[in-house]
Amino acid sequence: MPIYEYQCQSCGHEHEALQKLGAEPLLTCPACTKPELMKKISAAGFRLKGTGWYETDFKSGAKKNVAGEATPAPSVPKADSCAGCKNN
Repeated sequence: MPIYEYQCQSCGHEHEALQKLGAEPLLTCPACTKPELMKKISAAGFRLKGTGWYETDFKSGAKKNVAGEATPAPSVPKADSCAGCKNN
């Protein structure tokens, strides 16, 4: 859900609100209770909840990061040490 920024046109109070995308904008200022709250134009922040959002989530206990559990790639022999290769 996005975190929107608001500013009261009456008292200047700034407020952040966690709202759904389709939610109506807030109108009443929590500081002065006047209906003059305006949504600021800014890059909306958002919170990712649940599991599986990143490969490197912060984990606790026996759980480890997926990135740290990767197995190394198999080694590939060099071209000059290949016994079955044709040398042209």
